[in-house]
Amino acid sequence: MIKAIIIDDEPNCCKTLSLLLNRYCPEVQVTGVFNNGKDALKAIETASPDLVFLDVEMPKMNGFEMLEQLPAINFHLVFTTSYDQYALKAFRFSAIDYLLKPIDREELQNAVRKIVKRNEITGAEQLQVLFQKLHHPAASVSKIALPTMEGLQMIPVNSIISCEANDNYTTLVLKGNKKLVVSITLKAVEDLLDDYSFIRVHRSFLVNIDEVEKFVKADGGYVVMSDGQHIYISKNKKEELLQKLLKTRG
Repeated sequence: MIKAIIIDDEPNCCKTLSLLLNRYCPEVQVTGVFNNGKDALKAIETASPDLVFLDVEMPKMNGFEMLEQLPAINFHLVFTTSYDQYALKAFRFSAIDYLLKPIDREELQNAVRKIVKRNEITGAEQLQVLFQKLHHPAASVSKIALPTMEGLQMIPVNSIISCEANDNYTTLVLKGNKKLVVSITLKAVEDLLDDYSFIRVHRSFLVNIDEVEKFVKADGGYVVMSDGQHIYISKNKKEELLQKLLKTRG
């Protein structure tokens, strides 16, 4: 049984989430509900919950400020939020689960299932990425958190040479002759990296523009990557790729 607490300054939101968990997530037992960060901090220290549902926007002490007062995060964390799409991208960068208000039953069940399946605790590095992206939404971050079969991997963005689709998985080719299989689609990886120097050159390939060594016109067109890979370019992507290559080398 997963012991959970709910932290939200809106009593109706707390009640709704408690009812949803009780009805649709039998593996979760709500052991406490708190309407402010101060009381919640005491409860986390004394009750040691396995899972915390945390509202982002609360008066006096918001969810992020509350987390910064904890010496360690020794529990699973799911944010509940009404944030816009730019802030939601920050959650995706850090791979920390979030639920949009009003909370959807299926999304709640999926979040709980992921916690049961992966069994990883939110890490300090994940929170650092989240805070950095939230405080500076237009800025690039140096690392992104990506889910693997073993858990989560923090990957330096500039270490990625290319990404190849593999059904619902993606194979990342990294510097140093390394490969990593992540359990999200290539489209999801592309969405995460759209602020960086990456381009989808083919239905199955995403490449780092900074790691392209050469563009070859022969055989319909392909790029030679810094690790020697030859990746073919779709006809409808050739012009966009050439423009980006000329821009980066300009």
